[in-house]
Amino acid sequence: MKKKIGIVSYGCYIPSGRLTSAEIDMVRGKSPGSTQKAAGLISKSVPQVDEDAATLAVMSAGQALERSSFKKEKVGSVFVGSESHPYAVKPTGATVAAALGLSEQLAVADLEFACKAGTQGLQIAAAYVQAGQHELGLAIGSDTAQAAPGDALEYTASAGSAAFVVGSRGMLVEMLDTVSVVSDTPDFWRAAGAPFPSHAGRFTGEPAYFAHITKSVTQLLNQNKLTPSQIDYCVFHTPNAKFPRQVAKRLGFSKEQIEPSLLVETVGNTYSAASLIALAHLLDTVGANKTILLASYGSGAGSDAFLLKTTPLLVKKRSAWNSLVSDQLKKSYTLSYSEYLKNTSRGH
Repeated sequence: MKKKIGIVSYGCYIPSGRLTSAEIDMVRGKSPGSTQKAAGLISKSVPQVDEDAATLAVMSAGQALERSSFKKEKVGSVFVGSESHPYAVKPTGATVAAALGLSEQLAVADLEFACKAGTQGLQIAAAYVQAGQHELGLAIGSDTAQAAPGDALEYTASAGSAAFVVGSRGMLVEMLDTVSVVSDTPDFWRAAGAPFPSHAGRFTGEPAYFAHITKSVTQLLNQNKLTPSQIDYCVFHTPNAKFPRQVAKRLGFSKEQIEPSLLVETVGNTYSAASLIALAHLLDTVGANKTILLASYGSGAGSDAFLLKTTPLLVKKRSAWNSLVSDQLKKSYTLSYSEYLKNTSRGH
């Protein structure tokens, strides 16, 4: 990358409702706690009955804008990555931009690449800024993930949103490099008109998640002549609690490098927002001049990897912020299975 660019602000929103794995086990006639032991998940976040991917995106992006000192008119692009856009034909990005009071002179696009659409938006926003098209770009990952009752995904599919503003001035995090890999690997899909997604079970592991993240991370490290030991923290997509730990270990990262980013145990898999929320959670706590490796994964299949470095300005700005990710996690409350069905019965 020629022109220095990076994250100048960010925000996150996680609905407070939680459905526990034990509650699902009870409804499904399983031994309470058996699934938690297998997948490593205690609970997952659940949207309110009036929340969808667009409203969640407004919440996270609104926080990102509130935390910044720049004028809204400086934002020249909005990219919303999601696999639960409220409409098949009607841009979520236009709704979000209008709700945020942004200028009508915007480049707006909805993105969909399973769970990596949010990081793809981050790459596109960065490219726009680096090319001089806009001063600031807004990238959002937002999902209210669907799962068929009784499917294994019901334990993990959750809701959340994260938003990142990209620019070349006042950087909290510098974006040093990014790479992407992709292949036609059908591990997870939803046909047109189908209410719920389908998946290839264990096939989603080795040839899908692990293969693609390994390729993107290895390529990123090699072209920057780095080893895992030279990275302070790593962040990986969190479809469950086990996969990110396993891929970190395979790639040579330590428990100390991966653990600070993990909040999946209580939040679940927020799909397009997952790796970005994990990054936001990490940025809420780390110090200046820390090198971070971020790698998302999207079924179908592909992975985006980023090399990031925090700046002293992150620590300075963060000291005045309210509602950090950890604060949002503390406000959670438990739902019954019937309440969960009520909240998710309107096409989330």
